[in-house]
Amino acid sequence: MRPNTRKNIIYSLVLLAMVILVYIWRNQNPPSTIEREEVVVNGKMTLSGKTMGTTYNITYLDEEGRDFQTSIDSILVVFNQSLSTYIPESELSRFNTGDTLEFELPYLLPVLQASKEINQKTDGAFDPTVGPLVNIWGFGPSGPELKDSVDIQNLLKLVGFEKVDFDSKEVRKKLHDIYLDFSSIAKGYGVDVVAELLRDKGINNYLVEIGGELVARGVNESGELWKVGVNRPEESANASDLFSIIALQDKAMATSGNYRNFYVRDSVKISHTINPETGYPVEHNLLSATVLAEDCMTADAYATALMVMGTEKAIALDEELEEIQVFLIYSDSNGEYQTYASPEIKPYLSFIQN
Repeated sequence: MRPNTRKNIIYSLVLLAMVILVYIWRNQNPPSTIEREEVVVNGKMTLSGKTMGTTYNITYLDEEGRDFQTSIDSILVVFNQSLSTYIPESELSRFNTGDTLEFELPYLLPVLQASKEINQKTDGAFDPTVGPLVNIWGFGPSGPELKDSVDIQNLLKLVGFEKVDFDSKEVRKKLHDIYLDFSSIAKGYGVDVVAELLRDKGINNYLVEIGGELVARGVNESGELWKVGVNRPEESANASDLFSIIALQDKAMATSGNYRNFYVRDSVKISHTINPETGYPVEHNLLSATVLAEDCMTADAYATALMVMGTEKAIALDEELEEIQVFLIYSDSNGEYQTYASPEIKPYLSFIQN
């Protein structure tokens, strides 16, 4: 038996044992961070918890009142073991420190496939190989590491999704120092994974949200479409400060913006959205990009791409593609809010008067 094969078998057995232990522990010790609401009306169930450094909130209708908390938490544990850059032993972390990785879990290949397609359709605006730049600007696992422009120019040599090859069995690097970061697509994909679990359980009406990315299917307990808010694109705004509301008819939705995730250095605001072409944080008038798609992985990735592209290019891309609909909030020359919405969204869109 080859050493790599033996190592992979051992790793898979350890991972399986860990999932079983998590399952048992969840049953015996429900986390204090979980808020449960039993059947309230029409079989409504609400669950919440923590994952991927953020929170999740799930509402679904089930006349049997089944609680899927343990199953959801268990699958999210395995999901993170595949795609997290914060877990040193995850598949993604092991690939980032190596050169080749044979797939062991079912999540890395689909996210690679989606990333390749969206990278091509956005002319590189969405690019998970931007990871080294994300890290050096201080938005990665190790925190602020900003150095100088010479380092940034050198790191640009590592950027480009064409520098990563993969097939159905493994993923390979063309340069050793390539570093993948799926933070701009993983939460959306996690939403899809949880939604698939609910579908497999026979649930047809649900709203799944992880870190602001979500998918809605069917209707709520009142028989109406699920309605979700878009936050005001302001640093001081809290979760209840809404700019607009969108009714979702069997759609996924993701929003990206630069008004919260940033820091100030030498009186300069450094945003977390890095342009893969220049290596620098973006500077334009697009404040918030909301994307609707059939699945949340797609919506999440395109929301990031639009924030890289800016208002004009984002509108042009929306007019070109059929698989997404967008809602943009941007500032005009006077600093006033302006909006753009795809024609398909407008019937489902309402604005909050302040």
